[in-house]
Amino acid sequence: MNRLPNDVRRFRVFATVTLSLLSLIAVLPILLIAVGSVTDENVLVSTGYTYLPAKLSLDSYYYMVKQSAMILRSYGITLLVTTAGTLLSLTLTTTLAYPLSRPDFRFRGALSFFVFFTMLFNGGIVSSYIMWTNIFGIKNTLWALIVPNYLVTAFNVFLVRNYYANNIPHAMVESAQIDGASEMQIFVKVMLPMAVPTVATVSMFSGLIYWNDWVNGLYYISDARLYSLQNLLIRIMNNIQFLKISSNAALLGTQNIDLPGSSVRMAMAMIGILPIMALFPFLQKYFIKGIVMGAVKG
Repeated sequence: MNRLPNDVRRFRVFATVTLSLLSLIAVLPILLIAVGSVTDENVLVSTGYTYLPAKLSLDSYYYMVKQSAMILRSYGITLLVTTAGTLLSLTLTTTLAYPLSRPDFRFRGALSFFVFFTMLFNGGIVSSYIMWTNIFGIKNTLWALIVPNYLVTAFNVFLVRNYYANNIPHAMVESAQIDGASEMQIFVKVMLPMAVPTVATVSMFSGLIYWNDWVNGLYYISDARLYSLQNLLIRIMNNIQFLKISSNAALLGTQNIDLPGSSVRMAMAMIGILPIMALFPFLQKYFIKGIVMGAVKG
């Protein structure tokens, strides 16, 4: 077996140690959240967050179990919105990026400028709210959680466009055209199969955005039956804070109420991030390749 040069071995050791430290730095906050979610509320208030709490408690999870019916419904809403939103976003992004990657597309420059313009300017919150509610009438519908803000983003469009342009030779498109393939056949049978890394990357970006979104729910949803997971967790947290305020507690006749506040925040964070943590390892192998290849200027 050939021995590696000393400089190569030293670099590998340095890279391994550095990446191990960075990985540890990334994992420690998640571990602190997990420990905080099972720490007694009084200990959190008196000593703060620590990796070795003086007393453990599952009160925060007991409280979440009592809200399980609402949480499961919100999980379903979030899963539906994330799945539908990701699929729609991926479809629109990849189809829009395809003509932008074609050097023979007549309006390529004008359409690219139009997409780029949306990265610099927008109509603002008030005008957007009026448009979506008064003109399109999506308030208190699932479309309100899917369409505004996240359905198509210029960054993802240019990421996919650059991947198409830099990694799929235009000669393949010309060859398919000579064989009589239509534009839709070229897109489906030539472009998409060769763009799996960037498609997976954009899918993960869109999925994360939809899963973590609470802004659309805050603006456009007032029906509790349509609350996403993030909006429901915010509502639960606000209810706890309301009950823990002494003046409000006295008004309700619940002066002795003892609800976990800080630990519930950590428990809610764990509930929110676990599905993403479970999904990420399956997409990781595409992530780096999709980002690097798609970020190169075409």
